[in-house]
Amino acid sequence: MSQQLYHLLSGAWPLVAESRQLSSITPAGMDALWSAGWRHFGSDFFRASLMSDGGCLKRQIPLRVKIGAFSQSRSQRRTWKKNADLRITCGAASPGSAEQSLFDIHKSRFAENVPNRLEDFLGACPEKYPCEYRQFSVCHEDQLIAVSFMAVGSRSCSGIYAAFDPAFSRRRLGVYTMLAELEFAREQELDFYYLGYATVEPSCYDYKKEFRSLEYYDWEGGWLGGRDLAKVDQE
Repeated sequence: MSQQLYHLLSGAWPLVAESRQLSSITPAGMDALWSAGWRHFGSDFFRASLMSDGGCLKRQIPLRVKIGAFSQSRSQRRTWKKNADLRITCGAASPGSAEQSLFDIHKSRFAENVPNRLEDFLGACPEKYPCEYRQFSVCHEDQLIAVSFMAVGSRSCSGIYAAFDPAFSRRRLGVYTMLAELEFAREQELDFYYLGYATVEPSCYDYKKEFRSLEYYDWEGGWLGGRDLAKVDQE
């Protein structure tokens, strides 16, 4: 019996699997949903404490950063400086053909679970977003090489999706856009930045665990320090 299946059957890990459709939510309402482990793609809201990854069942955890206490790590500072020559703009989300073309290039990186369309993550059109969406566009000279989308609540914000041109992989643009979103959150004096899901066990989402001032949701109503994840992994 695998460790993941043991946790599932023994009840040692909370079992959560929910979804709902919400077309319009107040900023404070978004804060409350994120703080209870909910994620959303457009008006599709969901949360789950388990996920399948590489044929294994893994314990899934929502992550967030305490913005006031956050500072960049050494590698993140290098990434930030490496991209100082790029032009990044932030505005209301309005994805068009350029963003979709970049997404189509980006998804060529995946061999499994290949995403279909950008609107699967954002919804069919901006006016149907359940809350305020921001778009971060990164250009090298006149070429769009990365874009990320973020939802904004009252006292917190949540990263939704990022796409980048694999030809610029050495720039770590996925991390770069997350740092840009964190800087936006700091300027807006928000409390939390939600990074999405990772897993207790090792996975391709481990880069999210490298952010300082990290907390994870225990699926029982509490947020714990990211350093405690190593203890959970040994349980």
